[in-house]
Amino acid sequence: MSGAVKVVKEQIENFYLIRRLSFYELRSQNENNYLGMSWEIINPGIQILIYWFVFGTLRSREPIEVSGVPVEFFDWLLAGFFLWIFFYQSTIQGSKSIYSRLKMLSKMNFPMSVIPSYVIFSQLYVHIIMVILTIIIFQFTGNYINIYYVQLFYFMFASICLIFALSLITSTLSTIIRDVHMFLNSTLRMLLYVSGVLWPIALLEDYKFIMDIMKLNPLFYLIEGYRSAFFTSNWYFITHWEYTLYFWGVVVILLLVGATLHLKFRKQFIDYL
Repeated sequence: MSGAVKVVKEQIENFYLIRRLSFYELRSQNENNYLGMSWEIINPGIQILIYWFVFGTLRSREPIEVSGVPVEFFDWLLAGFFLWIFFYQSTIQGSKSIYSRLKMLSKMNFPMSVIPSYVIFSQLYVHIIMVILTIIIFQFTGNYINIYYVQLFYFMFASICLIFALSLITSTLSTIIRDVHMFLNSTLRMLLYVSGVLWPIALLEDYKFIMDIMKLNPLFYLIEGYRSAFFTSNWYFITHWEYTLYFWGVVVILLLVGATLHLKFRKQFIDYL
């Protein structure tokens, strides 16, 4: 527990530095492109256009019910897709955030646990822009802004906490064993199809045991929370309080494991250069 407290304290004390480094990270990733940071929006935009062309025109789908409210399939897909992009990019970048910066470790005068944080925050800015664009699109599809949109702030914070806890684990293991990053990449690609991003898990209601197992994925909680904020008139994290407690229980366990691993090995990271 003391390890987790120490890591969290390091994030709070260095929050200003995290914000500055995250802006630098975002710019440095796109400095050689003519369109610069615009590619952070263009790439997922092209992907979602492909999904719209396939599922919105060629193979139109029936509306999906979200807490009893029928929602057009493309709107339903859009509400969860950009959260998935944020989760995927942040987790992948976070997993290699330490070993890809080993050469600069000896020159740093701030805690190494800050590195995954500023990488995650660099992706958060893009995610916020995508959420704003999604909200604008929804104003033309009849899903107007209401008080329940406030939940998005909670679910963004919950997403950051989950990704950070995972990144502490994966960034440590990836530094020691580089194959962990490749395994994680393959696993996350599979996770796209079993997290309720592209199809409703409720289709498995005849296979309740499998459906319940898939709902144990904490990412499912976040995706359903986003969709509930956009389309329904309820406070998802309150009406599903049991799931909320489960989610934060998983996050705390991952954070305890990640903090313990990180603090145990971070003095040895430079040995893997």
